[in-house]
Amino acid sequence: MSAGADTGKARRRRRKPKSVSEVMASIHSQGTGPEMSARHWLWSHGYRYRKNDTSLPGKPDIVVSASRTAIFINGCFWHQHEGCKSYSTPHTNTEFWQSKFKRNKERDARVREELRALGWRTMVIWECQLRPEEVEKTMSEAARLLDMAKEEWARSSPKARAKTSISKPYEIEDDESRYAYAAEDYDP
Repeated sequence: MSAGADTGKARRRRRKPKSVSEVMASIHSQGTGPEMSARHWLWSHGYRYRKNDTSLPGKPDIVVSASRTAIFINGCFWHQHEGCKSYSTPHTNTEFWQSKFKRNKERDARVREELRALGWRTMVIWECQLRPEEVEKTMSEAARLLDMAKEEWARSSPKARAKTSISKPYEIEDDESRYAYAAEDYDP
C-alpha cells in the first residue's frame, strides 16, 4: 500500500463553525417544515387555503377563507412557547433576546386583535405540536375547529357578516381537551 493511499475511511474536511449571523440568515419564515406538514395535512383532507396572504394583518401562514380563519404556525423558540422544551433564552446577549421575544409576543397579540376586528378567527399551532407523532392529532383538532367556524359563518346572515367583529371566536365545550391550544382565542 502506498503512503498516500486511502485507508478506506472517507476523508473529512473540518468545517469552520458558522457565525451567529450565518445561522440566523439560514432560518426562514416561510415554507418551514412544520408549516409544510400542516399545509399538506389540510390539503390532503380537502381544506383549501391561501398561504402567506399579504392582504391580511400579520401575513398569516395559512388562510382558510371558508371558515374565515387565519392560522399561524409559530416556532416555539421565536414565539416563546411556554412549557415547551424549546422555550429558552440564549445565555449571551440576554437583554437583546428578552426584548426581541417581548416584541414578538406583543406583535402576535396585536395582529390577532386586528384580525378579529376584521371578522377573522385566529388559530396558532406551535412547532412542537406538528412533530411527526403529533401531526394527526393536532391537525384533526384544528380541522374540527375550522369546521365549527365554517358552520357558524354559513349560518350568519349577510347583515351579521357585515358587522364582522369577533369577540370569542371558538366556543370549546371540552375543557379537558389538550388541543384547545389550537384556537389561540380560547382561554381555559
